[in-house]
Parts: sequence; structure tokens; C-alpha cells
Amino acid sequence: MKISIITATYNCAQTLGDCLSSVASQTYANREHVVIDGASQDGTLDVLQASRSQLAVLLSEPDRGIYDALNKGITRASGDVIGFLHADDVYASPDVLAHVAQAFSDPALCAVYGDLHYVRKDDMSQVVRVWQSAVFTPQRLAWGWMPPHPTLYVRKDWYEHIGGFDTRYRIAADYFSILQMFSQPDFKAVYLPKVFVKMRLGGASNRSLKAMVRKSREDWDALRRSGVGAFGGVGALVWKNLSKLGQFK
Repeated sequence: MKISIITATYNCAQTLGDCLSSVASQTYANREHVVIDGASQDGTLDVLQASRSQLAVLLSEPDRGIYDALNKGITRASGDVIGFLHADDVYASPDVLAHVAQAFSDPALCAVYGDLHYVRKDDMSQVVRVWQSAVFTPQRLAWGWMPPHPTLYVRKDWYEHIGGFDTRYRIAADYFSILQMFSQPDFKAVYLPKVFVKMRLGGASNRSLKAMVRKSREDWDALRRSGVGAFGGVGALVWKNLSKLGQFK
């Protein structure tokens, strides 16, 4: 079984090397790394070209945001399973993909996910926030639960089934895709209680108050469109945000 790891890049030369090295150090061999760059101008392409031999796909052209780039990656990926590793992030250990592949030995399984550590941007050994996930249930989904998207691995045909990420969202397209897939009665997902990814703080959804307000608005729209959520989605939106408070160290 081949696993495709997709990374979208844009002006991230300072952190990208860590991401590339992290993928290259994974012990699971049947993988490919697909990188979609948004026409970076800061030296990102130099970093990518220096590691070109380890990349199955390298595309650099203007895009309409991160979800447009990820959709390009899904289209070009040849793996059975799709996962995403952002340019600022690294795997928590070299055996993450091996654990994912072992779980997918069950042909009925649609998705695998784990835990996430948010770390300081200038010191990845300093954990600031722990996103410990849980076993999926429809009730949890209705109350705003979602798996940490950077830890989520899904069979490619499910992304094809939902048409990829909805690019009308700038921040919450990953949440909408989770609502679309996890709400299906035949979608079987397994939680592995293992830290998959270390994510540097400062992502698109939490870098400013304006971004957090926009994310809440997009989350609300995603809940409304998907028809998932307690009390018409209000309960899900409230608890989705409140549940994060206990993650900070």
C-alpha cells in the first residue's frame, strides 16, 4: 500500500528543510512526497530543488490558496492513502507512517488519525499545546469534535468522492471535508493514541483575532451545509472552541 504525503509550500524556506528531512526519515518505504508550491519568491524553490530526488512530484505555479494547492496534490498523488504534512511541521517519530500503514491492512478501514503537539516556532522541543484526540463517534462529531487534520490519513477514493477540498473556504475546508466524510455511515475510522505530528504555532487559523473570527464563521457555514451539529450546529460550534482550552500546557 502506497501512502502519498502532500505538502503545500509558499515562502517557507526557513522551515521547509525540517519538513523534507522528516518525511525522508520515515521508516515506511512505500510512500511518495508530493509538493505543490505557490510560486514562492524567498528561496523555497532552492530548498526543494536540493531535495528533488526525494520528491515524486514538484509543481510550482500560482494558486488560489492552500486548499487549491492541496487539491492539485490529491489529483497528482498516486498513493492509495493520502496524508498532509505542512511545510512548518514535522513527524513526531520516524515510525508514524509505519503505524498508519499497519492500521490500513484492514481493507474496510477508511481513515486513521492520531494526536498532535503544538510547539514553539523557534524551539520545537517546547510543547505549548497538546491535542489528544479520541475514538470517533457520531455523537462527538455532532458536538464539534474533529481529529487533528495534520494527523489524518484517508483513502484517496474518499477525497475523490467528496470532490476534494471546497476552496470557497480559506481556513475551514479541512473541517468541512471531515464533516462530509465522517458523517457517512460507511466511513470507518481508527484512532491511534500516538503523537503523529509536531506543529509550529502560528498557522492560518490562529495567527490573529481576525483569523479566528473568520474560522468560526467558516466552521458555522460548514456545519450548516453539512447538516451536522447539535442544536442546529450551535452546540457544535460552541463546544468545538471551548474544548481547546484544556489543551494548553
